[in-house]
Amino acid sequence: MKKIIIFAAVVLVLFGGIVFLTKYQQNQAAKDNPYGKKELHPETIKQLDDPNYSNLILPDELDKKLKNGEDLFVYFYSPTCSHCKATTPVLMPMAKEKNVDIKQFNLLEFEKEGAPYQIEWTPTLIYFKNGVEQERLVGGQPEEALAQFLDKYKGK
Repeated sequence: MKKIIIFAAVVLVLFGGIVFLTKYQQNQAAKDNPYGKKELHPETIKQLDDPNYSNLILPDELDKKLKNGEDLFVYFYSPTCSHCKATTPVLMPMAKEKNVDIKQFNLLEFEKEGAPYQIEWTPTLIYFKNGVEQERLVGGQPEEALAQFLDKYKGK
C-alpha cells in the first residue's frame, strides 16, 4: 500500500510539473503580445510569429475607426477555424499584392467585443465605407471571389 501511495505522489508531482511548465511557456510566449492581454488562447499564441496574422486590430481601435467614418476592410477570424486557416494564407498575401490594407480581428480573443458585428461564421470579411458596412463575404471562399471582393472596393 505504501508503494502505491508513493507512486501516486510521484505521478501527481510529475503532472503538476507539466502543467506548471506548460502554463509558464504559454505566459512567456504571450509576453508583450500585440493583443495587450496577459493570457492568450494557445492557438492564438501559435500565430504570434506568423506574418499572415500581423495586421491586427483591437476592439477599441476598430470602434474608433468606424465612429470616425473611415473606410476599411476587416477580416474576422478565429485561430481555431479550419476555414480561416485555409483562407488567411491566400487572402493576406493577395491583399498585400493588391495594396489593400485588411485589418484582422481575432474573435477567439475578443468574442464579446465582436458581437456587435453579428459574425455568425468565420472567416468573415467586411468592407466598411464611411464607417458603415457595405458588404461581407462569409465562410471559406475561392481565391477568385476574394480577389473580386477586394477589387470591387479597392480605392473607393
